[in-house]
Amino acid sequence: MNIVLIGMPGCGKSTVGVLLAKTLLRDFVDTDLIIQNRYGASLCALIEKYGLSGFKDIENKVLSEFRSENSVIATGGSAVYGEEAMKNLKENGKAVYLKLSPEDIVRRIDNITTRGIAMEKGSTIADLYAERAPLYERYADITVDCTDLGIEECVLKIRDALNGV
Repeated sequence: MNIVLIGMPGCGKSTVGVLLAKTLLRDFVDTDLIIQNRYGASLCALIEKYGLSGFKDIENKVLSEFRSENSVIATGGSAVYGEEAMKNLKENGKAVYLKLSPEDIVRRIDNITTRGIAMEKGSTIADLYAERAPLYERYADITVDCTDLGIEECVLKIRDALNGV
């Protein structure tokens, strides 16, 4: 079974994912890197070239075809827009929503314009959170509130939650 990390940009999916994979003796996969490698461009460049809708289509296509076993998978924050992608990821995995408030996310992200976040120009992180939170909650098998937790504490909380499933 895979562990699929979902959540807002800056919530710690990639950072926590690496340590979680080491803790649970699993492989680690960052789906943003898979997309970048497949298309030979950064997420920012892909969003610029194809627009938000086109980028979401690319992400959905790549993730709906993605296969892995016994891995911790850090998805892009926008992966939950892709119904086929999420169906595929959850067929052989448990989705873990790393929940963090919009205020905490803003404090963590210092490169919002160059990070490759799939959001409309003029939108705020709070706007994006309001739009995506229901999707994260819909797909989550487990929700882990990462507020005021360090990386290792978050990893242990995820591990304990997985043991309870």
